[in-house]
Amino acid sequence: MSAAETSVQILSLLLPFRRVSRAETEDSSGAVASAKDFVQTLASIESQVATGQPLTFVLPGFPCKSPNPAKVLGALPDDGERASLRFLNQLCTKISALYSPGAVLVVCSDGHIFADAIGVDQDTIDAYFEQLQLIATAEQFQNLRFFSLRDRYPGQMDEQERQSIIDKFGPQLEQLREQVRADATLTSLYRGIIRFLVEDSVDHTGTRSALQRECRNRAYHVLQRSIAWGEIVSERFPTAIRLSIHPQPAKSTKFGLKLLESTSTWTTPWHAAPVRKGDGSVHLIRRDTVPVGARLLYRNGRPDHFAL
Repeated sequence: MSAAETSVQILSLLLPFRRVSRAETEDSSGAVASAKDFVQTLASIESQVATGQPLTFVLPGFPCKSPNPAKVLGALPDDGERASLRFLNQLCTKISALYSPGAVLVVCSDGHIFADAIGVDQDTIDAYFEQLQLIATAEQFQNLRFFSLRDRYPGQMDEQERQSIIDKFGPQLEQLREQVRADATLTSLYRGIIRFLVEDSVDHTGTRSALQRECRNRAYHVLQRSIAWGEIVSERFPTAIRLSIHPQPAKSTKFGLKLLESTSTWTTPWHAAPVRKGDGSVHLIRRDTVPVGARLLYRNGRPDHFAL
């Protein structure tokens, strides 16, 4: 089988798990996307397949738990993260059946780059990242690797040092505002960030309108950091196949990947509580919307998931 044919098969494995935007779903003519629609992702896969080496995927995400207790079970990873990591590990195993050198996926935890903009302290982010790695070790997720800002810049980092990194790798805020106005995908991401920031501002004491204004401004800083982190990841893994936890258009250099079933296009394990159903499937919903009758189960003394 040629590199091109193998690459189409590999990307076809990802398609059922593609994270699709609400706008794309609503505007769909009913046509089903094929692997060949994702030209840049397909080219990235093919360039790696042609080398005969294991594929490397990178997935920015898994920053830290939302600070809003109405959404999550606590500050540390739970069954939502565990099931997501299992899914990613299994995806690599399936790729190995098509491409014998196999695949590894690098979870690029972005909590440290966001810390000041989302109001979560470094110690909390460190604890979350450490637990992610412990889960992968305990569950023997051998296809997964982990990368964080501390791997690129070891040691404690103050706000001035973090800002210098953002200035080096991210766009200027005025430039970013222009890009958001001109790019529908960035606009959608910006609005999604605003929503999360509003939901997570549990200590806000002012008016709703003041909170909205503050979060609209902070969202640009979060987006700036997201772009900077993407550049840092690209610097460390220049030939890797880029995945995203956000919806991406087919023409993007990144492929949007859905980790688990959820009630929203934007829901992730770190912004929701896991609900495990009788068939073993794990769904993500806000903690305060868990159905009546669901049982909260614990693991190692911590809340882990709801069972229905």
